[in-house]
Amino acid sequence: MTAPTPLQLRCCAASGCRSAGADALQAALHTARDQLGGAAEGVTIKPVGCLRLCGRGPLVAIDRPAGASELYADLSAEQAPALLAAATGLGQGDALAKQRLDPAHPFFALQQAVVLEGCGVVNPESIDDALAHGSYAQLKRVLAAFSPEQVREQVKRSGLRGRGGAGYPTGLKWDTVALQPPGPRTVVCNADEGDPGAFMDRSVLESDPHRLIEGMAIAAFAVGADQGYVYVRAEYPLAIERLRLALKQARAKGLLGAGIAGSSFNLRLEVRVGAGAYVCGEETALLASIQGQRGTPRPRPPFPAQVGLGGAPTLINNVETLASIPVILREGGDWYAAIGTEGSKGTKVFALSGAVAHTGLVEVPMGTTLRTVVLTIGGGVPGGEGPDGGVKAVQTGGPSGGCIPAALLDTPVDYESLRELGSMMGSGGLVVMGESTSMPEVARHFMRFSVNESCGKCVPCRAGTVQLAQLLDRFVERRAELADLERLEELCRMVGATSLCGLGQAAPNPVLSTLRYFRQEYQAACRQPAQCEPLEACLLQEVSP
Repeated sequence: MTAPTPLQLRCCAASGCRSAGADALQAALHTARDQLGGAAEGVTIKPVGCLRLCGRGPLVAIDRPAGASELYADLSAEQAPALLAAATGLGQGDALAKQRLDPAHPFFALQQAVVLEGCGVVNPESIDDALAHGSYAQLKRVLAAFSPEQVREQVKRSGLRGRGGAGYPTGLKWDTVALQPPGPRTVVCNADEGDPGAFMDRSVLESDPHRLIEGMAIAAFAVGADQGYVYVRAEYPLAIERLRLALKQARAKGLLGAGIAGSSFNLRLEVRVGAGAYVCGEETALLASIQGQRGTPRPRPPFPAQVGLGGAPTLINNVETLASIPVILREGGDWYAAIGTEGSKGTKVFALSGAVAHTGLVEVPMGTTLRTVVLTIGGGVPGGEGPDGGVKAVQTGGPSGGCIPAALLDTPVDYESLRELGSMMGSGGLVVMGESTSMPEVARHFMRFSVNESCGKCVPCRAGTVQLAQLLDRFVERRAELADLERLEELCRMVGATSLCGLGQAAPNPVLSTLRYFRQEYQAACRQPAQCEPLEACLLQEVSP
């Protein structure tokens, strides 16, 4: 007979909940369990990764032997005895009933966990727990029964596209690296997640680091690499700590190093910590930083897949892309391709934040509409009314993306649809803005970010973003001239067309998108707004699908 599953409390130990007091709550739960004794002594208290609803932390899930689970939010250390009482039934009633979340709520029910299937389930600091939940099973299977070509074929069949923002077909990139002339190769994970409002990759690193390591190892096998690096921004100390621990554990288990899982495949993985430069998210700047050089981009071609670290072909994928690989190998490329849309396969993880009721991590199939993500799952703006739930705009793609108006919330979230609206998928940050938000101020906020993060290597980005920020100051401070609108658009086009790398090329996007959909706010900020085109006509013209 199978032993019954013990009563278990899964305590979120990711950064969001820790900042809200999760460590104190977990310690209080251990103390309360010891004091209560009896039935409480058999309760397992397990630290896990992100439980998704980050704005309501600390979060604790109760897993009962019968298989049912309950999730509690907004907990404090003082409520530890009441939580144990609710778990064991030792107390009278449920003192925490108002803090119990409904698992049928759209925030949970409409998600489809692929990348995040281990987040909130696995103890991120225990490789034994990760192995018990299937980690490294696909790596062992691949090494025992697959050729590198067969692995790449499954990735191509899946239709997976890079989740770092550009959406380049992952299988094609893997082929490009693998088919270079014989010689050494390297695999790199870009974990330099720097977009404001983005915390998807951080959550995977903190919650399920062994999934990333397994994905990297499979990628290295598929392209013929024996060396790899995870490039993580220094602002993610918990992610770095857990990743380093996971690497140490994997080496001890023979899952990294020489002769992995009894095969002839060797792989050495290391962590490289970035100094906080946003531009190092650009792949050539990232490679320069790994090699101890100043993190600035270089012209392409040659691309890193051809000439990368040390002049060798180098595969670069981001965290979410690599974390998708074990599931694709487990279920098959065709299974993954059946999720999403024709041109955008699989699921996408979003960090939902801003003026929204339910802040947290959301993983949904590609093609899900912005309305579903923001209003149905996210709950719209707190206190917001009307068919758009008080939403004025949604920013996708961070400083490189654009602001999409509420009138276009029925747009499906896929690479092509967002690009047509003047925005982009980006890495997955999704910031909701309420009706009181000033769009010129939003544009200025992102432009100032680009000014601060420009590496200064090329003049269009170094000087052009400064000039754009100064023009936006004129609109925010309501001292702009009508001619400034034309200057703003002309300068945006120049900076986007002539900058060296993606930072400068995409820096004008927030300005252009707010000009496209909220031009009336720029016109109203001019000294002579009456001379502008009628605001209502302009708005209708710009927003009409």
